[in-house]
Parts: sequence; structure tokens; C-alpha cells
Amino acid sequence: MNLLVICPHYAPDVAPTGEVMTSIVDALAARGHRLHIVTALPWYRHHRIDEGWPHSLVQTEDTEWGTVTRLHPFPTDKSNIAARALAFGGFTGVATAVSMRPGLRPDAVLVMSPPLILGLAGWLAARRWRVPMVFNIQDVFPDVAVEVGAIRNRRVIAGAQWLERFLYRRSDAVTVLSDDLRDNLAAKLAGHQPERVRVIPNFVDTDRIQPATRNNSYRDELGLGDRTVVMYAGNIGYSQSVELLVEAARRFADRDDVVFVVNGSGSGRDAVVERAAGLDNLVFVGLQPKERLPEVLAAGDIHTVLLRRGLARSSVPSKMYSILASGRPCVASVDDGTEVARSLADADAGISVPPEDADAFCNALEPLLDDPAERSRLGANGRRWVESWASPEAVAESYERLFEELLQARSRS
Repeated sequence: MNLLVICPHYAPDVAPTGEVMTSIVDALAARGHRLHIVTALPWYRHHRIDEGWPHSLVQTEDTEWGTVTRLHPFPTDKSNIAARALAFGGFTGVATAVSMRPGLRPDAVLVMSPPLILGLAGWLAARRWRVPMVFNIQDVFPDVAVEVGAIRNRRVIAGAQWLERFLYRRSDAVTVLSDDLRDNLAAKLAGHQPERVRVIPNFVDTDRIQPATRNNSYRDELGLGDRTVVMYAGNIGYSQSVELLVEAARRFADRDDVVFVVNGSGSGRDAVVERAAGLDNLVFVGLQPKERLPEVLAAGDIHTVLLRRGLARSSVPSKMYSILASGRPCVASVDDGTEVARSLADADAGISVPPEDADAFCNALEPLLDDPAERSRLGANGRRWVESWASPEAVAESYERLFEELLQARSRS
């Protein structure tokens, strides 16, 4: 097949969704398909175009399996919602024009959200070429933005909800990461073929991420020594309740054998750093290159997943699977009964507590701080569980079968 893929990030950009799409593309290419990627110039790490990349509006590179066309992302401050909306709109406009260029002629279109508006580029390209469109949803928008209060204007929310339903109804299939997200979207498609919503999970590369020694150069660089490390690694923004780690550091400040690490960046980092003023047992470090992820994960003794109330039904943080692949236990602050909570319980690989509950979070941490044998048991359980999880090859095969199904349905009709 000749496939058009429209996504906001792609290698060498370090955004988690970019790594997911890059792995899917690699696996599809290995299966003999030709792919044309429309994406942004690398910009995720610092919210500006990475050094060494020209700031051109459009540039295309040829590969063995197709092409990669990179567009200017119009980067803005993440905290400026209006500016980000305009930037996403500009990026979508350019992506639409590029996706309709003569000679492309794809057999199907795969487009990733967020940003939700990028779905318009996929829909218009699919109409232009009269081919099926698959809409891949990583986080449900505007649900996430509304839950965290990033969007409050009722007209803006109504407009985003209208666009959401418009795109779902015009997609031949909508793929989500979990049963929670499927139920969310199927309810919004009630009476409009909710069966088009399919679950195709993300994956973790268990060859690249494996259990490894905790004593490594990352620990040495931060001066962590042999202390028990409780770590949060990931984005620090509207959706993450990283202040729980700050509160835990405050409550366990009298323990010389424990240190807390916040590894990452985002629009909420400055506020978290300010809140942690005076805490000597809390270390902040910037987002690390993706090549160091196995080392970062290995350095932690206990990892955390921290989502604000209501968000676990609209978002599935892929970091949980990487944590389990590294053979480390996880303490998650998430809504009960959601994908993260169910997975940790099924794997017996950690503990989940109610979101934004500092008492419950600290009570879950305390016994693990004093029991390395239990940490080892939970970590080994998680590793065994995640080894049975979907591989990039299995996910690519699921998309291949979905494209074939949609093309056959079109040919019959």
C-alpha cells in the first residue's frame, strides 16, 4: 500500500507520540509498504526548532521507503493557549496543502491527534484522493483541556466539541489506546456507527528498555549515590499533578536515605520548582535525550505516574509501559478503574491511589521505601507482564489489517 501519514512529531523529535509513530512507520515499511510522512520540524524539547534544522516552511527528504516532509511548527509558549491554537491552525493549513500535492495518490490516510485540528488535514486529503482515513487519538480533546481548566470559554469548548464529532463521523475508523477511550468516543458517536472506534494500543520496545543496574552515570551526574530514588519522568504541564512528588519530598525530608527526582520539562515546571523551594531532597533535571531513557528508568527505584482527576479516562500515559519494561515498580495517582489502575493491578506491578490525594500517595510510597525485596518483586512482575504487550510489529500489523478492511469495504460499496 501507498500510505499518507500526518502527525505532529516524528524522529528525530523526542515527543513520545513521535516515537510511537516512528516505530509504526518503521514496522510498516519493513512489511513492504510505501509511506509519505507529513510532520513538523523537530521542536518538542525546547518548544523551538532544534539547532541544525533550517527554519523553512516546507522541506522534503527521500527515504528508502518513501518521503518525509517537515513543516515549520510555528512554535509558541505552551501556556499561551490562544497562540498555540493559531500555531496549530497554521501548521494544519500547510499540512493540508502538502498532503494534496499532485502525484502523491495514497491508498489510505493515517492522521494523529492531538492536535485535534490536524484531523482536518487528514479528512481533506482523504476526500481529495477518495481513500479511507484512520484517525489515531492519543489524548481525547477537548476533554483533557477542559478537565485541567486550560479551556474555560463555553463557546471555545462547544466549537472544539463540534469539531471533534465532525471528524469522528467522517473518519472511516478511529483508533484509541484503551477500552476507556473507546467507551468515551463511542458514546460521542452514538447513532453514528460507534463500532468504527477500534482499540490499537501503543507499545513499548522491550529490547531497548530492559532491567538494568541502578548504579549508572545518570545517578553519578546527579549525585544520587545509593539513596532510594523516587522519580517522576515526563512532561510537566496542566495534566500532571507533579506537586504530589513535592509534597512527598516534604513529608520524607527527614530521611537521608531517600531522594526525589523530577526529570522533564513543560509549561508547569517553573511553578513546581517554586513550590519545592528549600527542599534539599528534591532534584530537578531537564528532559534527557531519548537514547538515555533506559538509563534514566534504571536509575529510579520507584517510578510514578501522576494524572489530575478525570484525565485517566481521556489519556493513557505511555510512560507506564516503559516503567514496567525497566523492571521497576510504579505508584500511580489516577482515577480508579481506568487503564493505568487496571494494568498495575493485573500485572501486580505497583499501586494506584486516587488522583491529587497527597495522603494516599505518601501512604503508598512509604512501605516501598523500606522494602527493596517488594520493589524487586513488583518490578519483575511488571517486566513479565509487559513482555506480553503489543510490539511495534504487532501494532503495525493491526493497522495494516485495518487499512485492508477499509479498502475492501470501499471497493464493495
